[in-house]
Amino acid sequence: MMPGSKKGVGPASAARSLFFFAGAILLAGPAFAQGTLAMYCSSPNTAWCQGMAIGFEKATGVKVTVTQKATGELFAQVKAEAANPRGDIWWAGPGDAFLQAAEEGLLETYKSPNLEELHEWAKREAAISRYRVAGVYGGILALGYNTELVAKRKLPVPKCWKDLIGPVYKGEIMLSNPNSSGTAYMMLASLVQIFGEDEAFRYMKALNANVNQYARSGIGPMTAVTRGETAIGSTVLHGVINEIVRGFPVKAVLPCEGVGYEVGSVAIIKGARNADNARKFFDWALTVDAQKIGLQVGEYAIPTNRNVPLPPQVPDLAAIKLIDYDTAKFGSTAERKRLLERWEREINAAPR
Repeated sequence: MMPGSKKGVGPASAARSLFFFAGAILLAGPAFAQGTLAMYCSSPNTAWCQGMAIGFEKATGVKVTVTQKATGELFAQVKAEAANPRGDIWWAGPGDAFLQAAEEGLLETYKSPNLEELHEWAKREAAISRYRVAGVYGGILALGYNTELVAKRKLPVPKCWKDLIGPVYKGEIMLSNPNSSGTAYMMLASLVQIFGEDEAFRYMKALNANVNQYARSGIGPMTAVTRGETAIGSTVLHGVINEIVRGFPVKAVLPCEGVGYEVGSVAIIKGARNADNARKFFDWALTVDAQKIGLQVGEYAIPTNRNVPLPPQVPDLAAIKLIDYDTAKFGSTAERKRLLERWEREINAAPR
């Protein structure tokens, strides 16, 4: 019945309700017996976070609670809760933040037997972290643009990173803040590797004049592009593909100088209250069944399990000019902290 209905509130009805409620508890007993899991999810796609939680519950009977925030925010939360962890498993978000968390002793060591099913680039992520992190998907740095807005404003479609500093794009570009967004930090680290650090910061200072906003999350710019609120935004390639499949007037740009990439990751939080269930989730997250969930909810990131059947929407790595992204260096605490402080001082604090 719908809320507010008066039907069936008498003693007989109440007895029947109690009977069925008791029966439901008995039927649900094995699931409850499996315990709980607190999942921290850094994906901006709520359907993906919830899909993973529901999929794990169905596979194991473990009840999952989900906390969803941007990668940088969840990293800060894991760090703040180190003395009294509230989360058990951290899933999704660029590996740079996970590697820093591993270096700072915030993650448990766990070498899953399912690592052997992964692509080599995902296995490398695990080895770099000393088996405190594993890759669950890959994402390619990209730009997205609104085709209708670009045509209406007679803007040229950028082909390279350096095109973006042209005066024609003033106020037309939205980026993310690398202090809160893992995707934005990947962009920062990629530009440093493409141009060299000093040249990259000179470039970002020039680009800053054309930026209308630094969004809190990595999905913010692409959401604004999709809504027609900004012409161009930073994103990952599958973020553009997702919106194209949904029918929005958007296209992707892979800048000519090359692009970096992320390895979306999973890790067990050190001191997790439900450590056994966290290890079960870790193992399950590397399986074909778990990694098909993203594709089923329209999230076309690249699965790390090499046995996942791929639809045509998933990007072909062989066709993309990827840089040799130095995950170990740019995922280290010292390098990440130094670059973020410099970005805050020289870019975010500068007038636009």
